[in-house]
Amino acid sequence: MCGRYTTVADPADIEQRFGVSVPFSEGTRRYNIAPTESVVAIVLGRDGAPVARELRWGLIPSWAKDAKVASRMINARAESADTRPAYRRLLASARHRALLPADGFYEWLRSEDRRQQPVPFRFTLRDGGLFALAGLWTRAYLPADEPGGQERPIETVTILTTRANSVVSRLHDRMPVILPDRLSERAWLSPELDLDGAKALCVPLEDQLLIATPASPAVNKSGIPEGPELLVAS
Repeated sequence: MCGRYTTVADPADIEQRFGVSVPFSEGTRRYNIAPTESVVAIVLGRDGAPVARELRWGLIPSWAKDAKVASRMINARAESADTRPAYRRLLASARHRALLPADGFYEWLRSEDRRQQPVPFRFTLRDGGLFALAGLWTRAYLPADEPGGQERPIETVTILTTRANSVVSRLHDRMPVILPDRLSERAWLSPELDLDGAKALCVPLEDQLLIATPASPAVNKSGIPEGPELLVAS
């Protein structure tokens, strides 16, 4: 799975890497992004060109009656997404596929002794650069807070996962789908990519491209003050 990730880059770095304008700072300079928080996502705009959007992590399907479901839909299994009512039409449509800029994600080494605190590891590309997680997004309209009020639109995203490669499998049997190059990133947002083509891109990243380093145990808690110290084991 993918339950935490990092985007320590600032908006200018994301703009240069992905060729989009990022007119907001939410989801950037982040060392411990957690579910239900705002993230940067790159999606197709109305004119068919990629644009950056601020989405909330944790999918709320268009038919949902409240936001509670979001915490259970932070990830979608790529192998079965086309059979799940919440995801199947999204995976098939370029308009609902998303790139999530990231430069690392966390997994935890858990001891058989439950009294021991799990040890977080951060997985990054060998060159430490930005990459794109494959995601699915949608817009839902939640009931108004007050009787007679207007429905509240909310745009949310989930991260697709696949089986772990040999680097990640030491800690977990799943990993996020990382698109390996800019060609696959462009393809992910292309209307010419159909359902089968989208599923074909959802494979584990090659082992040699990924490394893992211990991180600070402070990562175990969300909502704490963030900074570079989270990336270093104490």
